Amino acid sequence: MTTEIVLQTIVSGLLMGFIYALVAAGLSLIFGLMEIVNFAHGEFMMLSMYAAFWLYTFFGLDPLFAIPVCVALLFGLGVATHYGIIRHILDAPMMVQITATFGLAIFLRSLAQFLWSPDFRTIPDPIVAGRIEVMGIFIGVPQLVASFGCILAFAFLYLFISRTETGMALQATAQDREAASLMGIQPDRMYALGWGIGSACVAVAGVLLTSYYFIFPEVGLIFALIAYVAVAMGGFGSLIGALVAGVLIGLVEALGGLLIDPAYKYVIIFVMYLGIVLVRPKGLFGRY
Repeated sequence: MTTEIVLQTIVSGLLMGFIYALVAAGLSLIFGLMEIVNFAHGEFMMLSMYAAFWLYTFFGLDPLFAIPVCVALLFGLGVATHYGIIRHILDAPMMVQITATFGLAIFLRSLAQFLWSPDFRTIPDPIVAGRIEVMGIFIGVPQLVASFGCILAFAFLYLFISRTETGMALQATAQDREAASLMGIQPDRMYALGWGIGSACVAVAGVLLTSYYFIFPEVGLIFALIAYVAVAMGGFGSLIGALVAGVLIGLVEALGGLLIDPAYKYVIIFVMYLGIVLVRPKGLFGRY
C-alpha cells in the first residue's frame, strides 16, 4: 500500500466528512433547541435531492443554482412540521415524540416510493464534473465543490447562531424557555425557526450531493444514521461537536474501508462511537 493511496483515502474521507457534519449540524440544532430528535431528518435530505432532480429535469436548473430554491422549500417544510406536528407534542411523553417523527419519516419515504418509484436516478450532466490532480492526489470536482459548499453553510450557520440577535434568542430559548419568554422572546417562533434552519442545512447537503450521488427514496437512511452518531459523539446541541465528529467519522469510514475491509467500515464507526461515549458520556463537546 503506497503513501499516495493512503493520502487519497484521507482526502476522500475529509470531503465526505464535511457533508456528514452539515447534516449532523441541522439535527444538533433542533435537538439543542427543543431536545427532540428528528427521525425524519434523512427523509428531509431525500426530498431536497428529489427537488433538485425535478428542477433539473423540468427547468434545466443545475443543482448549484437550485440550492436557494431547495433551501426555501425545506425551510418551509421544517416550519410546517413544527406547526403541524411538533408544537402539539412538546409536552408529551418522549415515546410520543419519537413515534411522531419516526412515523413522519416512514410516511415521507413511502410517499417518495409511491410518487417516484424506488428507481435510482442521477443528474446526467451537472456543471461541476471531472477531477483535478494535486501532488499526485486525484480529487473529484463534484466532491470538492460539495464539501466547500457544506463548509460555507456551516460557517454561516455558526456565525448566525453565535453573532446575531436572532441567534442569541435561539440560544436563550434552548437554555431556558421560561426565562426567554420573560425577556420578550417568543419560544414558539424560535422553535419554528430552529426547525426551518435545521431542515435548510440538510437541504444544502442534499442538493450538493446530487451532482455525484444516486437519488432514491432510501438515500437519507445512511446519512441520517451517521448524523445521529455524529450528534451523540460530538455532544448533543454542540455545532462544533457535530463538525468535529462528522469529519472524524468521514476519516474513519474511509481509512477503515481501506485498511480493514469496506464491509466493516460502519462497524468501525460504531465501535469508535461506543469507545468515545464510554469515556465521555456527554460526547466530545456535550452540554447535556
